[in-house]
Amino acid sequence: MKITNIDAWPVEMRLMEPYTIAYETIEKITNIFIRIETDKGIIGFGCAAPDKQITGETPESVTLALNEIVLPNLRGSDPIRYSMLLERLKPNLKEQPSVLAAVDMALFDILGKVSGLPIWKLLGGFRDGIKTSVTIGILPESETIEKAKYWVEQEFKCLKIKGGLDVDSDISKVIGVRNAVGDKIEIRFDANQGFSVYEALKFVEKTKKTRVELIEQPTPKGNPDLLGRVTSDVSIPVMADESLITLRDAFRLARRDLVDMVNIKLMKVGGISEALQINAVARSAGLEVMVGCMDEAALAIAAGLHFALARPNVIYADLDGHIGLQGDPSEGAVIIRNGKLFPNDKPGLGFDLKI
Repeated sequence: MKITNIDAWPVEMRLMEPYTIAYETIEKITNIFIRIETDKGIIGFGCAAPDKQITGETPESVTLALNEIVLPNLRGSDPIRYSMLLERLKPNLKEQPSVLAAVDMALFDILGKVSGLPIWKLLGGFRDGIKTSVTIGILPESETIEKAKYWVEQEFKCLKIKGGLDVDSDISKVIGVRNAVGDKIEIRFDANQGFSVYEALKFVEKTKKTRVELIEQPTPKGNPDLLGRVTSDVSIPVMADESLITLRDAFRLARRDLVDMVNIKLMKVGGISEALQINAVARSAGLEVMVGCMDEAALAIAAGLHFALARPNVIYADLDGHIGLQGDPSEGAVIIRNGKLFPNDKPGLGFDLKI
């Protein structure tokens, strides 16, 4: 089997409700979809979700890399030899992880279709579904509480509350949400690098009675020692997100016991293949893993889901980036039922784009 062509095209999608995090407000996003064709008629699909703040990429840089780097290097190659192909691309895509992620998932999609298996089973098939959190952006307290009650009514069992701009406001919001939704709903908090060490410690102490499940990336990514100081002084798990981009980042965080948990996002790390390696480092160090996402179409969410379902220590999921996207051509690539995500149990990623 040989790769005959690769197509790439951008899709701009507006969010039904814009949201705010510690460093920006998001109203619309652009994902780049790719299609890898083979001489046997088997087609693999992938998706890149560039984010200037996190991955350093833009839709334009992703499209350029796909056309000028990926296509010339992969045309005529055997798509089943995905490891060899990805290693061939890595030197030229060091600053383009979402491009690598899109190619990676498309190659896995082909592999699954050739084998007749969904990717999560091909990789080990540990579980067939996983609970996901749903994110509430930075809002006034009353709106935060109303949004929390809305998502609980939609049968989500876990809420992720964004903050990091004002620690006192964040404390009040978390207390208000807990009082509104009761004791059975899990609450996670993500400061998106917005806290100092003092503010992180204050937040954890003042919200102790609300039983926040974890705090994600409380301090700036540029100084991992700050994460370590928070981790050593608080009673709840501390998770690295923006501080984890590469396999080497995972090793450094694990070696120095700077965190309790890591958030693996395919768009940050470069796809399923890299996620599996980072997950192995985390498991060897006894770190729990959450699979997260950017603002991603359902096709990319499906890839993250397949990875999460395959590995036993990926016990948390934050795969809600597709919820509320208008005009997503891959809508339906994953199934949400009672706050849990399930794959389409078809070969590969389980979804073919209609183009």
